[in-house]
Amino acid sequence: HLFIHSISIFQAVLIILHLSPFGSLLFSPFSSHLSSSSPIPHRERESFDSESLLSPFPQISSSGGISAMDRSPKRRSISPDDATRFPDEVLERVLALLDSPKDRSAVSLVCRDWYSAESWSRRHVFIGNCYSVSPEIVARRFPRIRSVTLKGKPRFSDFNLVPDNWGADVHSWLLVFASEYPFLEELRLKRMRVTDESLEFLALNFPNFRALSLLSCDGFSTGGLASVATHCKNLTELDIQENGIDDFGGEWLSCFPDNFNTLEVLNFSHLNTDVNPDVLERLVSRCRSLKVLKVNRSISLDCLQRLLVSAPQLTELGAGSFSQELTPRQHADLEHAFGLCKNLSVLTGLWEATAMNLSAVYPACSRLSFLNLSYTALQSQELASLLPHCPCLRRLWVLDSVGDKGLEAVGANCPSLEEIRVFPADPFDEDMINAVTESGIVAVSQGCPKLHYILYFCRQMTNAAVATVVRNCPDFTHFRLCIMNPGQPDHTTNQPMDEAFGSVVKTCKKLQRLSVSGLLTDLTFKYIGKYAKNMETLSVAFAGSSDLGMQYVMEGCSKLRKLEIRDCPFGNAALLSGLEKYESMRSLWMSACNVTMNGCRVLAREMPRLNVEVMKEEGSDDCKADKVYVYRTVAGPRRDAPPSVLTVSSL
Repeated sequence: HLFIHSISIFQAVLIILHLSPFGSLLFSPFSSHLSSSSPIPHRERESFDSESLLSPFPQISSSGGISAMDRSPKRRSISPDDATRFPDEVLERVLALLDSPKDRSAVSLVCRDWYSAESWSRRHVFIGNCYSVSPEIVARRFPRIRSVTLKGKPRFSDFNLVPDNWGADVHSWLLVFASEYPFLEELRLKRMRVTDESLEFLALNFPNFRALSLLSCDGFSTGGLASVATHCKNLTELDIQENGIDDFGGEWLSCFPDNFNTLEVLNFSHLNTDVNPDVLERLVSRCRSLKVLKVNRSISLDCLQRLLVSAPQLTELGAGSFSQELTPRQHADLEHAFGLCKNLSVLTGLWEATAMNLSAVYPACSRLSFLNLSYTALQSQELASLLPHCPCLRRLWVLDSVGDKGLEAVGANCPSLEEIRVFPADPFDEDMINAVTESGIVAVSQGCPKLHYILYFCRQMTNAAVATVVRNCPDFTHFRLCIMNPGQPDHTTNQPMDEAFGSVVKTCKKLQRLSVSGLLTDLTFKYIGKYAKNMETLSVAFAGSSDLGMQYVMEGCSKLRKLEIRDCPFGNAALLSGLEKYESMRSLWMSACNVTMNGCRVLAREMPRLNVEVMKEEGSDDCKADKVYVYRTVAGPRRDAPPSVLTVSSL
């Protein structure tokens, strides 16, 4: 009864937190005079960091505010007669029911007891910027962490806009984790520098380690993977995807012990080396709990067929090359093997698939919810033949080689589709005949009313088409339109694309992420500032008329957390218009704009809790700030910046 009563009170507190006019301001260290069960006084709320509920785990993310709370929470005994407090065990059990990081963060600010209980009961932590906090602060704030997700370089490192030696080395984090989190089980890294020495250290110092995910990381080789395979006896997940890896051969796969059988996830789809098929088949046959298998292009269809027979329990499959010429018997065997996979919900890979080979997957398509065809340049008819076999599809990734006709097939066959991404097959081929246009995405919106996520690369678009799309699908949370010709107007009227994105922000009240492109004036940004009240991430390229554009966004978008700008006419006035905003944001990126070093110095002087970094191009003007990266930190300026990265606050 006490437990049920606790949940009811707990839910009521959450409602109060969310409905309170100060709900967005509830983030601050507790004052030393607060009692363990006292609420936060009104007078103290007014000085709180404004990003409390916007950032996952705000106490340790780039929203800051941890410095005065930087201490180990101490558990204290609770008197049974104290009716105003929950017993620790009950409170921690209630907290364990919360999945939302925002709710957990809000709860931790109710009183000292709840702060302490949330700290001790937290098992996973997400850090969106490895320089926003130090590993020592994280360890003191959350002493019982078992799982860590850590991100490093800015997203523009994916486009070679960040120096190779920029930083984000994971090793300093591992050293702290080894002493503070010896029972760490999961580590998920994105855009971090990871060396073979770090992987070996990880494998040797965490006896309970189970899951390693490396996405867009660099600095390591297959030798580091061999260390993980050799020493991580309880490994259940090895996910290696889109990394800059030195590939010295496929022998690392043979380093798993002969009695090893615990893998549930194995993804090496982006490794270039040949893998011994016999070694892979033996490993897969031993791991009876394997649910996710994604292989690279070296795996033949014959080998894939045998893998599927050994592991029909798979729920996610990343197939290798699909271009092999098959005999009728081989095709029938492969088709039968796919038919054995009764639980398959995700299918990806299928490199260079031919129409004939693609038909072999049909028996497994009826339960697919996610189909990733972005590695094979299917034509419209091939996609049209495949989609009727996928009635449950909710996510679809394709190349623009499918053309508008292919997208018409999507609209006709995928009524439950929620996400579509259309990538360019060749972004440098301006004369591609079958590239998608506005007609394709309109067709998708007409047949897929549940659509709420779109990433669309195209070479032409109209204001009317975008207005039609959002009218058909008003629940967009992510709208990312990339017109690949910079400054491209509406090709039917030759007018700017302002009204297109005006339609998006006016219609889509749930919009969280927006990417804009095409010929855009400041009017677009005026619309965004006025209507995009729930938007958290905005990406802008080759757009805007003046500093006013960025000023509209900074003044109007109260929930903005990430702003990415490149090749725009925004200068110092635009940069400094966000002075009141940057501490509640995760980051700001500006490259090839009109920002100067003096503007960056003013920002650093006015906002000393920000790290203002400038990446200088070789031979560039000393007065010009080529690439500016701004983020909130509670760890101070970083000490590992290369000479090409200047921390302006230290100048």
